[in-house]
Amino acid sequence: MSLPPDHDAPTQTMWAGQFITAKKQGRWEYVSRARGIRAAVILAVDDGHVLLVDQYRVPLGRRCLELPAGLIGDDSAGEAPEVAAARELEEETGYRAGRIDDLGEYFSSPGMVSEAFYLMRAHDLVRIGEGGGVEDEGIVVHRVALAEVPDFVSEMRANGYAVDVKLLLLLAGSILR
Repeated sequence: MSLPPDHDAPTQTMWAGQFITAKKQGRWEYVSRARGIRAAVILAVDDGHVLLVDQYRVPLGRRCLELPAGLIGDDSAGEAPEVAAARELEEETGYRAGRIDDLGEYFSSPGMVSEAFYLMRAHDLVRIGEGGGVEDEGIVVHRVALAEVPDFVSEMRANGYAVDVKLLLLLAGSILR
């Protein structure tokens, strides 16, 4: 299989901010996270219920329903994905995981963003607080029965919420029927 044009073209940084960088490589323009930062996304299922969060997302101009997630190395360089996932799960949802498994690295929109995330599975959950995130994140926690996820997502969408693509993980069964 031959490589596409521009695969070996030099990469130019068009603009760099604190968290994202706009780049150009040949004809391709794309965005990456600054400093190679990755994210941890947490699939937390507890007694037949999944933990979801919603928060206002400035790029969308509205609240978005999502799996809990956060940046790896937010506070310290070299942070392991499992450690970041445990920290973010507690901050956002108020649940502590007894065990976290790495389900692999995934790419969110590879045609325009180089961002990658690690999907982590949280097990043996214990509620230790209210969640809601830190400072002014305004995160709302939802504990939804797995069988009710499709209806819950439809209801949230009907109420004007955006829905993160990663929720397709939970919707696949209802979509494929």
